[in-house]
Amino acid sequence: MGKLRTSVWSSWVVIFFFFFFFKLLLLLSVVSSSSAAFTPADNHLIACGSSQNVSVDGRVFVPDSSRESSFVLDTNGDDSVSAANSTVPSPIFQSLRIFSEPGYYKFDIRQQGRHWVRLYFYPLPNAGKHDLTSAPLTVATDDFVLLSNFTFWSTNYTYLFKEYSVNVTTDSLVLAFVPSNGSVSFVNGIEVVSVPDGLIYDQAVAVPNAPFSGLSELGLETMYRLNVGGPPLPPPSDTLGRTWEADAKYLHVNSSAVKVSVSPSAIRYSDGVTPATAPRAVYATADAMGDANVTDLNFNITWVFDVDAGFQYFVRLHFCDIVSKALNTLVFNVYVNSDLALGSLDLSSLKMALAMPYYKDFVANTTDGTVTVSVGPDPVADVSNAILNGLEVMKISNDAKSFSGLSSVKDLLPESKSKKKKVVWIVVGSVAGALAAAGLIVALCYCCFVAARKSKTSPHTQTWLPLPLYGNSHTMSKVSTRSGTASCASLASTNPLGRVFTFQEIMDATNKFDEGLLLGVGGFGKVYKGTLEDDTKVAVKRGNPRSEQGLTEFHTEIEMLSKLRHRHLVSLIGYCDERSEMILVYECMANGPLRSHLYGAGLPPLPWRQRLEICIGAARGLHYLHTGAAQSIIHRDVKTTNILLDESFVAKVADFGLSKTGPALDQTHVSTAVKGSFGYLDPEYFRRQQLTEKSDVYSFGVVLMEVLCARPALNPGLPREQVNIAEWAMAWQKKGMLEQVVDPVLSGGSTPRRSRSTGTRPRSAWRSTGPTGRRWGTCCGTSSTRSSSRRPPRWPTRTTTASRASRTSCCLVSNTRSITV
Repeated sequence: MGKLRTSVWSSWVVIFFFFFFFKLLLLLSVVSSSSAAFTPADNHLIACGSSQNVSVDGRVFVPDSSRESSFVLDTNGDDSVSAANSTVPSPIFQSLRIFSEPGYYKFDIRQQGRHWVRLYFYPLPNAGKHDLTSAPLTVATDDFVLLSNFTFWSTNYTYLFKEYSVNVTTDSLVLAFVPSNGSVSFVNGIEVVSVPDGLIYDQAVAVPNAPFSGLSELGLETMYRLNVGGPPLPPPSDTLGRTWEADAKYLHVNSSAVKVSVSPSAIRYSDGVTPATAPRAVYATADAMGDANVTDLNFNITWVFDVDAGFQYFVRLHFCDIVSKALNTLVFNVYVNSDLALGSLDLSSLKMALAMPYYKDFVANTTDGTVTVSVGPDPVADVSNAILNGLEVMKISNDAKSFSGLSSVKDLLPESKSKKKKVVWIVVGSVAGALAAAGLIVALCYCCFVAARKSKTSPHTQTWLPLPLYGNSHTMSKVSTRSGTASCASLASTNPLGRVFTFQEIMDATNKFDEGLLLGVGGFGKVYKGTLEDDTKVAVKRGNPRSEQGLTEFHTEIEMLSKLRHRHLVSLIGYCDERSEMILVYECMANGPLRSHLYGAGLPPLPWRQRLEICIGAARGLHYLHTGAAQSIIHRDVKTTNILLDESFVAKVADFGLSKTGPALDQTHVSTAVKGSFGYLDPEYFRRQQLTEKSDVYSFGVVLMEVLCARPALNPGLPREQVNIAEWAMAWQKKGMLEQVVDPVLSGGSTPRRSRSTGTRPRSAWRSTGPTGRRWGTCCGTSSTRSSSRRPPRWPTRTTTASRASRTSCCLVSNTRSITV
């Protein structure tokens, strides 16, 4: 019996020690895997202006004056400042490099791919004659503008830390520090560190539910990185040297969340999630639902982040189910900007285990300068709970490859340092080759001689007409200094793009975008009525970042309208791109769009003569676009909402965001992607993607039919044969009963009788060929360089105004090849 007890006891001892050693090995494996730090191929840590190494959080920053072979500092005007100041936020801020001329740091890149670029700025007070708090900071890489004219005096910051993630595709990375406005630039510290492959993938989900690709070509700026439910994590706690904030100050309602946590050793990585994704400490803490006391229980926990409007944002959400005791019990919804981003998220079903990290990437827009993230319970779930463990919000570079404004690297640095050296060698080689070839020199001299003679004999030509055909071309602008003691007045013509407004001026003009001053909403954004400081009434169009029209259309509108002046084109007064806004300021058109006076707005109907004058005015504006410059301009979005009326009902063509330069003299068309508005699109352009001026003519024909019939171009609520106004009208024209589609308000006149007599004109116009400009000239009562030398025929003297309008409408409808009026 004693032997049996001894045997049993021995077995239990063996089992106990086996279990103990198994747990110990598991714990050691967990600790070793979590402590396995990523070793970057490139790890440049620079203490700018320092004369010795600087240790920060266990990492060593080397002086930028050292003769390290891995980086080079190139500048013609610089100075260093250092101070043994124990009050600075970090040792890296005890020294800095000042640039009075552009300064370049060139870093050797061993492994191409994404890199962290981290910048440290602290305006040391002992900088001699320089007031660094007012120094505008502009920093750029070869491809991206990181900072543009940032100053400390305009913010409440005492120091600045910026973190960017950029994809480096060459064997070097150049950082340029560019002084401006006669001031200096400076920097305290720089990091250029490799990022693990696969940390940020090329694809994400565009909220609410659309694929987004191309992230690998875009730059990212870290705006927020939160350890939700946990304490702040300094760089030594992260294998990639990242800093994680606590989330409490970003909660919309503090009582909506309760903190939960487990031991970091309980977190198990798998399926591509590693400590480089986020530390264990992030996944080991979370916010779960508390006593919300919020109006909408679907948004039980909400975090609110202030961001810069006009940009897209990369949002990464980290999850780990550390609250459940069994699988499939925690099911909840996730919202980004109030849009459902993840519905019925069951973490355990995705991972088939608890305490296993998971993350999801989104791309979000913002219209009001905020990004919100919310988690709430799934209504059908058995347990009403939701969690979030970590959160990252990064700004995505815009179309100009900038994180600050609309200026690109080419605008700030016409040639990067590396490219400039290549160009120099190319020029040297070319000159050497030219000197070796006597025949080539002779030919070159001959060409130069001919070119010189040609330049003397040929007058200077301009692409755009420099003077308006109608009205004034100058707008007075006033710019005040910050102190308010000096101001200057200048003509907008001195700035080829018009007056540049500050955002504060726009806010004052629109009473902070008062919705009571809202004139309308278009494809680009909202339009407000505004009043400038000299009581000039203007229309202010503010770009919506969520719109399909963006930075390209904004630039196009400025460039087009700043060069075009005509009585029947809306005049651009100026623009504002401060704070990444896209704002256009136009002359005010008191009577709004033509469409409002035709249907839908309850306004009194326009008489025939007024409709005719409006149509002719708009035609003249389009005719000027097509023929008033050396190369034509094609509007591409002619419709009744883009024909505006001033206080005297003078028609002016507006909205040039989709405009495109027409074909050259040796071309018949421009091949381009189809853009425009359905119902107005030229069928041939839509089918062949070949753009000509005739596409505008077709769209204008649809406009004329709207004027004649007082109904929309497309009306899905009507029977199928009546949905499209062009097809519907032409069907009646073939029957010889075009008067049936005329606006009933006008039926009492002579329009129906004359419509029938002119109904055969469209078919003869379709069969005709020849330049469209001649027919525009006929319609507008003008001529152009492209028109025939013959005078346009006069209207028959016995034709009434109404019938002329009917004839014009009939003859411009639905003809993509040639239009006769």
